[in-house]
Amino acid sequence: FSSQTKDKLVSSEVRPVVESALGEALATWFEEHPSDARTIVGKVVEAAAAREAARKARELTRRKGALDVANLPGKLADCQERDPANAEIFIVEGDSAGGSAKQGRNREYQAVLPLRGKILNVERARFDKMLSSQEIGTLITALGTGIGKDEFNIEKLRYHKIIIMTDADVDGSHIRTLLLTFFFRQMPELIERGHLYIAQPPLYKVTRGKSQQYLKDERALEDYLIDNGIEGALLGLASGEERSGLDLKKLIDESRLVRTVLGGLHSRYDKAIVEQAAIAGLLRPINDLTAAEQGVAALAARLDHLAEDTERGWTGRVEKNGYVLERTLRGVKQVATLDQALLASADAMKLSEHATTLGDVYGSPALLTRKGDETVVTGPVALFDAFTAVGRKGLTMQRYKGLGEMNPEQLWETTLDRNVRSLLQVKVREAVDADDIFTKLMGDVVEPRREFIQTNALSVANLDV
Repeated sequence: FSSQTKDKLVSSEVRPVVESALGEALATWFEEHPSDARTIVGKVVEAAAAREAARKARELTRRKGALDVANLPGKLADCQERDPANAEIFIVEGDSAGGSAKQGRNREYQAVLPLRGKILNVERARFDKMLSSQEIGTLITALGTGIGKDEFNIEKLRYHKIIIMTDADVDGSHIRTLLLTFFFRQMPELIERGHLYIAQPPLYKVTRGKSQQYLKDERALEDYLIDNGIEGALLGLASGEERSGLDLKKLIDESRLVRTVLGGLHSRYDKAIVEQAAIAGLLRPINDLTAAEQGVAALAARLDHLAEDTERGWTGRVEKNGYVLERTLRGVKQVATLDQALLASADAMKLSEHATTLGDVYGSPALLTRKGDETVVTGPVALFDAFTAVGRKGLTMQRYKGLGEMNPEQLWETTLDRNVRSLLQVKVREAVDADDIFTKLMGDVVEPRREFIQTNALSVANLDV
């Protein structure tokens, strides 16, 4: 035997005889116990896959240190900085964005790694299959830490800022989610130590004359347009009161909130009618039938007053603790229902909180004047739309769908320059909740994912399909 523990037979005379006798006995036993045989073979295959995965993990980590660049992937445009604390790497989507980033970066301390297509979803893949993925292998080699319980070494990390930089579309979001899944499952220590970031490239570029400005998202664009439009604007109410300056800004902020709530309502509700019902103070559960009947009749009259002559004829009634409004337009009956579920909803409660202000300001149409232009305002949505429309005058706007649409100078000015860029640090505050959401949304089991989508479908904003 090879040792006192007698775990391996090494005698060349005895071994063939023992192997032959044992092989025949095992073959007979396997034939008599096929289910057990399959279990054993399965264990053997798993062990072989684990050995292969361990071998690949070792190969990916065979580098002599941060100064050894011989084994770095060819796609990586590395930086000159050799102190990981001062170095950063941008993981970008595709060769197009990678080309702009490589040209626009500061080569001294910024590296760029373009990844082609969508990387493997590691939540569903075995460890050995994950290591067979070329893109994931490239990423692991570039970071230098290795992977796996035995091979991962955070001290070998080549960049202390790992920045995910993807496009502002559904594909970019998907790739970002796949990368976050990889880091959360395979390199959680990078997140725990604060090394992982998400770039926040601007969505818009606005130009007025010779000046230009980059805006991060839709909200920033709205703020910019409102600030442009509010100067010299005056809102005259039917009561004779006038709003301008900060008072007008407060009304616009309230109108944005109302617009957001209306935008989140189910498609079965007519949002314009819900808005007018909010102004009329009807978005609350019905307790007094007489008052409700008077209220819905007043709402129908209001809708007629706001409509063109050829589009009038609204009638209203109370039905099943809700409101039904109808009109016949060019021979086609139009029915709008404000049912009990809507009146008792959280959205209706939010709108009801502003009922007094809405009634005071928009009970009768208001008039917005600015630089000689006049606009009739019938509700908060109309006020918000009027200001964003005024703010757009004289502007040239460009929306960036992908980073590849920016030239290198623009990418440096907005996303790469340390002095002006905006980064979002990835943190895990509730590890159990994070683990649950990755399992649910990225895992193999479909039912929890379907349930999550159905539960949260009405809460989604800016759906891009």
